[in-house]
Amino acid sequence: MAQKKKAPRRKTVRRKPAKVVLQKPTIGLKRLLVPIDFSTHSKNALKYAIPFAEQFSASIDLIYVVEPAIYPADFSIGQVGFPNIEDELRTRGSNELDELIEKEIANRVPARRVVRTGKPFYEILQYAEEENIDLIVIATHGHSNVEHILFGSTAEKVVRRAPCPVLVVRTGEHEFV
Repeated sequence: MAQKKKAPRRKTVRRKPAKVVLQKPTIGLKRLLVPIDFSTHSKNALKYAIPFAEQFSASIDLIYVVEPAIYPADFSIGQVGFPNIEDELRTRGSNELDELIEKEIANRVPARRVVRTGKPFYEILQYAEEENIDLIVIATHGHSNVEHILFGSTAEKVVRRAPCPVLVVRTGEHEFV
């Protein structure tokens, strides 16, 4: 009986599994914009923005917008403006922003303030575009449906038209003490 020849053994090459290198996604937040109207809601949005700025080593820009004081007069004169009131509001707004920066932000992150006159949503959007803002952190005020229908929402207009991402801090959500 003839012996069967065994086939030569093939060498098995064990391959090491390929190393998978996962890169952490990076988000480049360098400048945050927080619209402030000095309400509790807008101050709460600032309290959200500060830890973001710390985590990303970003700066915070606070913007306060003074709406033009124009009131309708009688039909023969037309509209009447009150520049003294606007100047007063701009000065008070600047002072209050300085106080807010000193009290809430202190030296945790770089901060600057800006006061503008105009429609709030428009001025916020313009500033964000001009200054290459990376994230807008804005509060909602939770107006009733009727108020929302009549006046619209600054936050909603900013969200719809912003040149960058927007973080909306809702009324009553995770209030800071």
